[in-house]
Amino acid sequence: MKHPVRLERRHGRALIAIENPPVNALGHAVRLGILAAFEVALHDDAVSSIILAANGHTFPAGADINEFDMPARAPSLPELCDIIEASPKPVIAALHGMVLGGGLELAMAAHYRIAHPGTQMGLPEIKLGLLPGAGGTQRAPRLMPVRDALDLMLTGDPIPAKRAQQLGLIDGIAEGDLRETVMMLAPELDQPRATRYLRHHLSDGVDFMAATSAARVGLKEDAEASKWIIECVEAALLVPFDAALQMEQEAFADCLASEASIGLRYAFFAERLAQKFPELKGVDATPVESVSIVGEGLISIAITIACLNCGLPVTLVSPGEAGVTLALDRIGDFYEREAQAGRITQTQGAGRLSKLNLTTDMGAVRQSDLIIESVSANVTLRETVLRKMGQIAKPSAVLCANRSDQEPGALAALTGRPAQSLALHFFAPTNSLNLVEIGVTDDVAPKAVGAALQLAKRMGKRPLRCQSRPGLVGDRMLSAYLDAADAFLLKGASPNQVDTAMRVYGMPQGPYEMQDRASVDLIQAKRLARAAPVLLLPSRMVQAGCVGRRVGQGYYKYHQAGHATPNEEVMHLLVAERREKRIDVAPSSASEIQNGLIAALINAGAALLEDGTAQTPGDIDTAMVHGMGFPREKGGPMYQANRVGAFEILRGLEHMQKAGPVFCEIASLLRKKAAERESFTK
Repeated sequence: MKHPVRLERRHGRALIAIENPPVNALGHAVRLGILAAFEVALHDDAVSSIILAANGHTFPAGADINEFDMPARAPSLPELCDIIEASPKPVIAALHGMVLGGGLELAMAAHYRIAHPGTQMGLPEIKLGLLPGAGGTQRAPRLMPVRDALDLMLTGDPIPAKRAQQLGLIDGIAEGDLRETVMMLAPELDQPRATRYLRHHLSDGVDFMAATSAARVGLKEDAEASKWIIECVEAALLVPFDAALQMEQEAFADCLASEASIGLRYAFFAERLAQKFPELKGVDATPVESVSIVGEGLISIAITIACLNCGLPVTLVSPGEAGVTLALDRIGDFYEREAQAGRITQTQGAGRLSKLNLTTDMGAVRQSDLIIESVSANVTLRETVLRKMGQIAKPSAVLCANRSDQEPGALAALTGRPAQSLALHFFAPTNSLNLVEIGVTDDVAPKAVGAALQLAKRMGKRPLRCQSRPGLVGDRMLSAYLDAADAFLLKGASPNQVDTAMRVYGMPQGPYEMQDRASVDLIQAKRLARAAPVLLLPSRMVQAGCVGRRVGQGYYKYHQAGHATPNEEVMHLLVAERREKRIDVAPSSASEIQNGLIAALINAGAALLEDGTAQTPGDIDTAMVHGMGFPREKGGPMYQANRVGAFEILRGLEHMQKAGPVFCEIASLLRKKAAERESFTK
């Protein structure tokens, strides 16, 4: 087995090269290797300076998260950083790729930092409910202004090399070969310079404390990691360096044991596993260099923009001239707003628009590598479009339907190309929800699946593999969630009570706010296509024209001032339905609503696992976090099932069904897990 760290000597310099693919994570073997190489270099009189570098795509992109729940093994990363910082010989870090978390902490412990121009640097521990635990809270505010150091840690977002140099986080950018540049600069960087002794950014104590006070404004009560980051950064000014390091490590241990961090780490690993598509091992995907979208409306426009933004030429085919005009206006307006906001230049916007072909001619899709059908809910029109796609597309083209409600095999039957047809389901709003479901059948070729996966990743989306069955994962989970919410309405809750309870739980919006935003009629059409309704209210709202934000009224009334109030007309319809069904109204607490809706999601997830639509519980949780905004620190509904226990979930569901309307069929897999006291594994 190849050792993950190599030591080379060049012109009186020791080059310590880390090689632990794919991201050079700083696991125990790597830390041991760095320490061993470092000690050799220190004791070699022919070595005047030491260079820390990495082979492959990146300098270490962090610690090894798999080791977080294991007993500590020496040298720990904090110990290694302290040893490097104390070196009597100058240590230069040569940075490239994604220098994140523990990788950046290692670099900050070096005496100098030189980066490749394309390097990105960040401290993203907050996204796992943690704080930097190897000196990051102490060294970052010594190398850069405290406000920027806090921003780096509290957002977790990386910064580019140019910005890092402006802030003082790095000392230079290598315009040529990184290692050769560092070798040439080494004679000039001939004095050790321990970061712990730098005081420039700590000199104005009043400004420093003002920055930490400002960072506390608006913090949520449960934002433990954020609070600890601010406390530890404040300690950089107030207490000796070693005492502050000890405080940081104790805070890291506290956060590591927290429910939020455990849930976030579960979500991290679930997301990684969801990237695995078993049919793609050793398969080259069909290359995608051009895309066509056949459809109308906002979702087609959003998909078009996402494709343009990743540099692809796009043909958007609209059924009529009105659709072409609408698309041209909306896409042009989008790039104008992006340029005005400074996110792109006018030249970049114009360049992207130059790759757009708007037309009503279906023949324009003939040479596209991948074609997406995204027409309206008109079934006849959709079927016509899919047949036409199959008839005129080039032989190698991959044919996709942006639908979740397609019967198995129906898509392939319509296109006549079972090996090249699949579902590619984008979630709305596409600009803020980054989940894309890839619905595969037994007949689809791995190359076609690979093409869809390649496109989704190029667009910056999170792809999720599903077996192609009506509803896929996302819409079936959504229907279960809404059915449970409707059951609480029928029993006596108001839409606002349910929405408030779920926002308190951590959802970005409640189920009725969400329906108003997406349009009640569109969501109700999907729900009615799969099951009998728990509540007649949504259909009656559609008949009354209360379909959501776009018309100014749905479950809420939307006012010009921008605020929303409960819609009394909807409440009258709800009260009337309760009377018709002779429902005994009873109050529901926020916790009852939360537990009921989460139990319904868990039950729906069990059904998805049972029929094979979802590969793993983690896939379902990934879909919920990225497709419906489930709070990431809570892991997802299947994670919650493991935490609470299948038996308790089943008992709660059965109690709800006895006390009110039956809103779901309890999945046999959930009953089995409850009977055997088993958990849902990843």
